[in-house]
Amino acid sequence: MKIFSREQIYKGDKLTAEKQNISSTDLMERAGTQIFNWLHTRMQGAQVPIHVFCGIGNNGGDGLVIARHLVTHGYNVKTYVVNYSDKRSKDFLINYDRIKNVTKEWPTLLKDGDKFPKIQPEDIIVDGVFGIGLNRPVHNWVKALFMHFRKTKAFTLSIDIPSGLFTDEPVEDDDAVVWAGFTLSFASPKLVFFLPETAKYSVQWEVLDIGLDQEFLFTTETEAELIGKHEVLPNYVPREKYAHKGQFGHALVIGGSYGKIGAVTLASRAILSAGAGLVSAYVPKCGYQVLQTSFPEAMVITDSDEEKITNIQFDMAPTVIAFGVGVGLNDKTQTAFESFLKSNKVPLVIDADGLNIIAKNKKLLKLLSEVPAVMTPHPKELERLIGKWDDDFDKLEKVKTFSKKHNVIVVIKGAHTITVFDEKLYINTTGNPGMATAGSGDVLTGIITGLISQGYHPVVASIFGVYLHGRSADIAFEDFGYNSLVASHIIDYLGKAFIDLFKQPEHPQSQENKEDEG
Repeated sequence: MKIFSREQIYKGDKLTAEKQNISSTDLMERAGTQIFNWLHTRMQGAQVPIHVFCGIGNNGGDGLVIARHLVTHGYNVKTYVVNYSDKRSKDFLINYDRIKNVTKEWPTLLKDGDKFPKIQPEDIIVDGVFGIGLNRPVHNWVKALFMHFRKTKAFTLSIDIPSGLFTDEPVEDDDAVVWAGFTLSFASPKLVFFLPETAKYSVQWEVLDIGLDQEFLFTTETEAELIGKHEVLPNYVPREKYAHKGQFGHALVIGGSYGKIGAVTLASRAILSAGAGLVSAYVPKCGYQVLQTSFPEAMVITDSDEEKITNIQFDMAPTVIAFGVGVGLNDKTQTAFESFLKSNKVPLVIDADGLNIIAKNKKLLKLLSEVPAVMTPHPKELERLIGKWDDDFDKLEKVKTFSKKHNVIVVIKGAHTITVFDEKLYINTTGNPGMATAGSGDVLTGIITGLISQGYHPVVASIFGVYLHGRSADIAFEDFGYNSLVASHIIDYLGKAFIDLFKQPEHPQSQENKEDEG
């Protein structure tokens, strides 16, 4: 799913009005009607008090459309106009007149100094104060209104975007933003729904189709794309009946140090579970017996040193190499890694201390540009690579610059892991808090490596691997919950994540029939 920028949405609205020969007021009617339909489907006429707060721009116009339909369908609705300026948009004024024609209870005008309406926790707030066009801080009294929303503990539904939230700037004041329980977004979700600093302002979201021009939607290139099942499924490569292990590559994991051989074991297991034909592990001598007994499917090559990697030499010809899991930061290991990079000619997946070694020796980045390289940092590892950032937008810009300069794919691990390459952002939708556990990153490294081993392009492997990693954890969560989920479970459920790619959602009627039969 594409994530359109504010400017692209404006362009799409204008183009749609021109090509479909409709007015902006007609498009507003569509948008407001869609939100009303969403509410109506769920409420079915229930007389829960609904408080619709409208700004005086186009987002407020959407709110007036919703309020009008709620009134004409007999809902218990109260409408307010948040009068933060003397200016009104044309479409707001048109819909203001329309709602006055269907009810004797005209919208209540709220201005600075007025007492805020009483709202009960069981009521519903519809937030239509500001939209994506907001470009300045809100007035203090409007901020106080937003704080009032939170204090009521009423369910809050935001129109398109929580009021006070910018589409391309950080939030300076938490109290100056509506904290929405649900956001109904037009055409596409907003990038801010997926960034660590701003995702909290909308607990859930859904995209509503308001009939924007289809050609515009399909042909417009966006900076960001949301990755779900429908986006990754076309990339899946099925296996032929007479396929053999030699067709799916031989992956090599270089890593481990005394006390950290488990990381290599997890990565190796994940590589084969992701579909690689063969996997070898290059470890210090202390890891030989551990790997041979804990994961017999792996072949093992040992360094001359007992406890650390000191001299990377092997006779095999790997398809892809994963480096860094559990490897440590010993000076001899760093020297060995530099020597290895100077002669390496195959794709790389670099994680953990591999990233930290590069961060300590930035000159090594020049050695990565000749081969496809995937880097999978968590926040602190990323900071060591690119430096501190001011906010999430600054972070993304720095990562895009870093990725382009060094020709590397960067996988920013987090609640919505973002894969960055060629100045594009691929935002993952799978995963859960249970993945915040030791070894989860080692498993991701293995999955991406295993996909590259089979012939998937490194960018595709990164996007697909991140999706499978999160989806496997989502399936495992159903059995283990958040607290008891461990990294090994992600590997164990990876097969189910692959199978899930081809499952069709169960029709509600068929579920009802099953219940009846029971």
